[in-house]
Amino acid sequence: MPVLAHMGRRILHTGPLGSASVLKVVTNYLATANLLTLCEALVTSKVAGMDLNTTYEAIRISSGNSFVHETESQVILNGSRDINFTMDLVYKDIRLFSEVAKRGNLQLELAPMMVEIIEDGQKRFGPREHSPNIIKRLEEAAGVDILAPGFPPEMVDDEPEVPGDEVNVKGRDDAR
Repeated sequence: MPVLAHMGRRILHTGPLGSASVLKVVTNYLATANLLTLCEALVTSKVAGMDLNTTYEAIRISSGNSFVHETESQVILNGSRDINFTMDLVYKDIRLFSEVAKRGNLQLELAPMMVEIIEDGQKRFGPREHSPNIIKRLEEAAGVDILAPGFPPEMVDDEPEVPGDEVNVKGRDDAR
């Protein structure tokens, strides 16, 4: 069994040296975008009078579902908001993503807004605050608390432990 099979569930050969780092900031950027939109969706649902347990399930079974929703929304609704990731780390990843785009002469539209939101969150709550607490900005603005019973205080990984498996990239001739 290859050594990498012991390190993770899915193994993706990304290409030349440095490509995995680019993809890491890309995926972290997407996770942050998802977190920010989930915060808006949860607060909007609350001010619209929706039950937050029902809102969670509606998102989970719909086109709005994601890994971020299934994990981070639970700790937001629990109130712990602990995912072992902080606002300063989110900020670093968004800035790195923006730098990758800038090197490619790409003018981004959403990333600058995300940077501003995270900068504001760091100023208000501190750079070492749990990243899901970015929702506090909207909770304070709306005068609501986004809490619901029955959710765990920390992210739970219930995927069974199995040796890693290589991911085949569609359309790539050199699939391993």
